[in-house]
Amino acid sequence: MYGFLAIMFKILDNLEPDYIAVAFDMKSPTFRHKMYSEYKGTRRGMPDELAAQMPLIKEVLNAMNIKIIEKEGYEADDILGTLAKKAGRKGIDVTILSGDRDTFQLATDKITIRIPRTKAGKTEEDDYDKKRIIEEYKLEPKDLIEVKGLMGDKSDNIPGIAGIGEKTALGIIQKYKTIEKLYEKIETGEAEEIKGKMREKIINGKESALISKELRYNKCRKSNRRKYRRT
Repeated sequence: MYGFLAIMFKILDNLEPDYIAVAFDMKSPTFRHKMYSEYKGTRRGMPDELAAQMPLIKEVLNAMNIKIIEKEGYEADDILGTLAKKAGRKGIDVTILSGDRDTFQLATDKITIRIPRTKAGKTEEDDYDKKRIIEEYKLEPKDLIEVKGLMGDKSDNIPGIAGIGEKTALGIIQKYKTIEKLYEKIETGEAEEIKGKMREKIINGKESALISKELRYNKCRKSNRRKYRRT
């Protein structure tokens, strides 16, 4: 509770926002669990001593007249992404405060992602806007979904392609732009540089890569979603 409020007060002093909302996850399954039953299957539950503080945090936020938003079937980051996109389209400068780098896909000229980190016992923040992401990753923010699709995400129990790390995934997407285009080029024999064990891994991991990509999409984005279920 102290850590949450310390970061929030620092951000309020720094940004002096006109609007603020705080999103929370709910205990119920999300649309991602319905797409892929093993989503976050390896996650341990929140420790009791931490869970006991959540109602107190919400009590403080309510006392401060700060809007709390949570919705059954959606994660907090889906809510933040939806609000950010709606505000950005109205010309509002938005800062998303989140420790989840999946939010990088949302960065635009109007939306900045602020990632808190601890350095020498002090909390600092890194800001990622569209320009910085392009400079660091040599990709548009939305293309990071494709990178995560290839890599997967162990923390969320999202498969991806075994043996494909960030460096390899970045190189592939920088060249082929999308996972679908990658497989199209492999099938037509145009991806000649992808060979040997790497080619075998990519071919065998197609379904996992596509599942991973769909799970990484922020819900505020429009896409032709597939329904994946594993039992």
